[in-house]
Amino acid sequence: MKDSFKPQRVLFAAALGLGVVGSVQAESTDIYGLVGLYMGSVKRSGETDSTQGMFGGGLKTSFIGFKGQEDLGNGMKVLFSLESFFRPNTGEQGRIPSDPLFSRNAWVGIEGGFGRVSLGRQTNPTYAVMTQLSPFGSSVVFSPLTVHSFVPAYGRNIHGDSVWNNAVKYATPKLGSFQGSMLYARNDTGGGSAKTNAGLHGTYRSGKLMAAVSLQRAQINGTTPLADTQRAWLAGATYDFEVVKLYGTTVHTDIDGGTSTQLYDLGASMPVSKSGKVLLETATTRIEPDSGSSSRRTTTSAGYDHQLSKRTDVFAIYSRDKKTDASAANSFAVGIRHLF
Repeated sequence: MKDSFKPQRVLFAAALGLGVVGSVQAESTDIYGLVGLYMGSVKRSGETDSTQGMFGGGLKTSFIGFKGQEDLGNGMKVLFSLESFFRPNTGEQGRIPSDPLFSRNAWVGIEGGFGRVSLGRQTNPTYAVMTQLSPFGSSVVFSPLTVHSFVPAYGRNIHGDSVWNNAVKYATPKLGSFQGSMLYARNDTGGGSAKTNAGLHGTYRSGKLMAAVSLQRAQINGTTPLADTQRAWLAGATYDFEVVKLYGTTVHTDIDGGTSTQLYDLGASMPVSKSGKVLLETATTRIEPDSGSSSRRTTTSAGYDHQLSKRTDVFAIYSRDKKTDASAANSFAVGIRHLF
């Protein structure tokens, strides 16, 4: 958990160790992250064989992060964040071998009464808000909403990856119950043919209600220019009735002269004790190609998450995946994760 680790004056100590002369203005640098592992069997509809063993992540991808800030006075401050995904089952960095060192985030920005402006590699707000609209959070293995939208093995309805390079982001201050953001990313491919991604996002929070909308246009996937421009929009909400928290989301994507998709997702989180909760979610995506027959994919997950402490939980999850003209496939896992 990002705010669970007490600030350490790492920059100050480093400055003393290097013999830096003068005052160090940085207030703090925090070290934080998550280590998660699961064991089980994963199989997607249409695949011949299942993949079995121990894997990193499960409910959330493991990462380590460093963040800090410097007070500039007059309500202004400089902030930075460096975050790296890693696979604890092998000790390797990144979600995949091609990920850069700071694959989760690498940015610096200025914050004040006007909001925040940040520059660098940054999480796509469409993905960030989606993790709040699923009872399985940001799981790229078991959240039906997330896997349909961002995981290539499930079709990846939304292009552009969950993190954008060379991005400029503006986030508004909280305006009552509303907060918004804009993100723009550019990939100069040479010869004057630059490709860009752009997004506009907003969230509303009032009491037990959270609602979100997101619009984006993608011409870049990671560092690779896309052949065609994709547009996507998302609308979703959650409401906590205490005995059950309900989730609902719809996502639409389209490409000129290409494939369009329409996703509907419903979920629920039900506490069954002070430490445990049952998680349920199902997502259905209809895929409409420019020519040929349409198809459908439905993924449903059910799980139990138990808190051993404020920072450690264990979980058990079952998932079923079925797409048109392919047999259904089943996945299951048991795992543990620890926040620091």
